[in-house]
Amino acid sequence: MSMLQEYRHIEEQIRELKERLNSLSNDDKLKKEIEFEEKLRSLMGQYNKSLKDITAILDPDNKLGAAKGKAASTGGKRTRKVKQYKNPHTGEVIETKGGNHKTLKAWKEQYGGDTVESWVTILG
Repeated sequence: MSMLQEYRHIEEQIRELKERLNSLSNDDKLKKEIEFEEKLRSLMGQYNKSLKDITAILDPDNKLGAAKGKAASTGGKRTRKVKQYKNPHTGEVIETKGGNHKTLKAWKEQYGGDTVESWVTILG
């Protein structure tokens, strides 16, 4: 695409976005939402409350945030579960949280990853 074509394409996009913005700015639903947000933020400031405080008041069991998952609610990475692998050929047992275990790597190389993963028991 030449620079002139790109320029005209971007100009057209800007024109379409301006039209969309104008139609939205005349929408009564949007005006009511903006008014609601302004009033809510004013009340939050008046009572020195944050969005988290409001959510805790309206949804004390945090049902709204439950869909985000455990990692989002704790603010960190989720902890890995301990996996126990038992080699049926040797009877040897190893426990690991990750795949970077020397013996586990050797088993996967020798028997194949899918086979070794079939030996796993998740401990918690």
